Amino acid sequence: MPVQAFAMITVTDKETLGAYRERAAEALAKHGGSVVAADPAPLVLEAASDKPDLAALLSFPTVEAAKAWREDPSLTDVHALRNKGGKSTIVVLPS
Repeated sequence: MPVQAFAMITVTDKETLGAYRERAAEALAKHGGSVVAADPAPLVLEAASDKPDLAALLSFPTVEAAKAWREDPSLTDVHALRNKGGKSTIVVLPS
C-alpha cells in the first residue's frame, strides 16, 4: 500500500542542497518514490525547533521502499549532500 513521507529541511548550505536537488528525483525513483508536492517557502503553523526552509511530500509504494531508499548504500553520497546542505527531518506517514 502506498505511503507518504514528509520531509522538512532547514537550509545551512544552499549550494550543496542545490547539488542534492539535482540528484534527488533519480534517487527516489530507484525505490519507486516520487515528489508529490514541494514548497521552497512553506507556511509553518508551529515548529518545535528550527523552522524548515523547505518542505516536500514524498510518495513510496510501501514503507519498505521508503526504508530501502534511505538505507541504500549506493545512495550514501546523495543523502550526505542533503545532510551537508541542511538539517532534515523525514517522517513516514502510514496510509
